[in-house]
Amino acid sequence: MRVVFMGTPDFSVPVLDALVAAGHDIACVYSQPPRPAGRGKKERPTPVHARAEELGLPVRHPLNFKDAAEREAFAALNADVAVVVAYGLILPQAILDAPARGCLNIHASLLPRWRGAAPIHRAIMAGDAETGVCIMQMEAGLDTGPVLLCRAVRIGDEETTGALHDRLSALGADAIVDALAQLDDLSPEGQPEDGVTYAAKIDKAEARIDWSKPAGEVDRLIRGLSPFPGAWCEIAGERVKLLASRVVDGSGAPGQVLGGFTVACGDGAVEVLTAQRSGKKAMPVGEILRGMELPDVLG
Repeated sequence: MRVVFMGTPDFSVPVLDALVAAGHDIACVYSQPPRPAGRGKKERPTPVHARAEELGLPVRHPLNFKDAAEREAFAALNADVAVVVAYGLILPQAILDAPARGCLNIHASLLPRWRGAAPIHRAIMAGDAETGVCIMQMEAGLDTGPVLLCRAVRIGDEETTGALHDRLSALGADAIVDALAQLDDLSPEGQPEDGVTYAAKIDKAEARIDWSKPAGEVDRLIRGLSPFPGAWCEIAGERVKLLASRVVDGSGAPGQVLGGFTVACGDGAVEVLTAQRSGKKAMPVGEILRGMELPDVLG
């Protein structure tokens, strides 16, 4: 098929690679504009933009599609279909209607659960047993379109958002290739109204750990916000991010250090496995504790 690909972050890159490997004609790649990054604040292309250039594909990065000329340029690509995955712009109806077969979105949840911006984080934070990807026919509403194909996976007991992100990215790449191969045979199914939840964008204010919460909730917060933005606590006045953990037996006052980096919660305890001090890289707890003495109670 003649495909327009629309994506921005690392999550989208394996999908672009899979479409190219499957032999689809990528008419153009759309991504968010380069933005200042790093210490020098030099403009840096998005991961999708950089990968598209490596593949020799044309790239466009409009700020939006309000300009009629941008909409006309998109329509002039004469695409069979647009594949959209974590692009980062709301597409107006004119764009949704331009490809002959419409726009297909790869969404990282089992719709209608976790519509919205942060479905992977929210699935882990909520303690969901499974999640997956859906290939959805896009319409004007937020992730409300009919679903063509779903793939489900179990969420591991100690899995972080970073690990699940990578699994779902690969799963979405396989799913979209399969969906395009059998597009004529797939029947779009409308999403049920029951079970709709919204995955709001992660607010950094959510990231501070409250040790008075049950251990399961603290553990899910740590894993759900890893690697970004990172759940954190205060240790001797320093903000330390906790990036991997598990629930263990133990009891004490909330925040009490029970030994090693095991901390009592409102109910039960959490063992921290990976942490990151300010200005340092993430390290296993054994390395952290060689250079930092924990107080009796964490803030």
